[in-house]
Amino acid sequence: MDVRDKYERCVAALRDYACRAGFSEAVIGLSGGIDSSVAAAMALDAFGADNVHGVLLPGPYSSDHSVSDALELARNAGIEAQTLPITGPFEAFSDLLAGACGGSLSGLAFENTQARCRMVVLMALSNRYGWMLVNTGNRSEALMGYSTLYGDTAGAFAPLGGLYKTDVYAVGRYRNQVELDSRGCPIIPENVFSKPPSAELAEGQRDEDSLGLPYAQLDAFLERVYERGEAPRSAAEAEGVAIDQAGQLIERVERSAFKRACEPPFPADRFYD
Repeated sequence: MDVRDKYERCVAALRDYACRAGFSEAVIGLSGGIDSSVAAAMALDAFGADNVHGVLLPGPYSSDHSVSDALELARNAGIEAQTLPITGPFEAFSDLLAGACGGSLSGLAFENTQARCRMVVLMALSNRYGWMLVNTGNRSEALMGYSTLYGDTAGAFAPLGGLYKTDVYAVGRYRNQVELDSRGCPIIPENVFSKPPSAELAEGQRDEDSLGLPYAQLDAFLERVYERGEAPRSAAEAEGVAIDQAGQLIERVERSAFKRACEPPFPADRFYD
């Protein structure tokens, strides 16, 4: 399936799901990253600019460019955007949990609490106004368990849920070529494509450091195993992944099955036949 078909089928699935569920407006967290940017573009195409509500949720480790890129995206797309920082609520949770967590909130609990604070805000807006929360997760993250349960796994529908991270970049490039805004600018800012992807839940955090492989290599391996049905060993050899690391990746996919059971629905198309 070519990149145009992938993009258009994701938009059509999002639009169809919202219609069947009775939603006419959507809310989406805008992080300034590639996933939220492409999901926002899809929401724009599915709902129309007047019916998409973007929310910036900067936390203690959000970079300046995350905020500026998210605001630029919203401006280019013509969608409403408001900023609701989560630093205060997160600090309150940190204080509350410090004693119960051995003196301080740290490690994975420290990082994931930030993601859950963001979802509390987004779900409150969804409940208050009847907006459908659009999830921004992709297939790479779902397979690897690289998402926060009851945090960024929340949402009614995940338009990117069937796409690997590398394809999210590709469909984002495609969308930028389809239509420019009124000023002649692409919808998704160029910096979104060029900066290293990061969840920004800790100082200097980068996705690929946490995952152990560059997305291009990781996705190629995962696609061979989980879309084409190849044996992990042959997939590893084809993509230059060490055999022991391939085993660790497969184990990680298996261990995160409980998270995938809680992921929202996503387009039913098989993008990688």
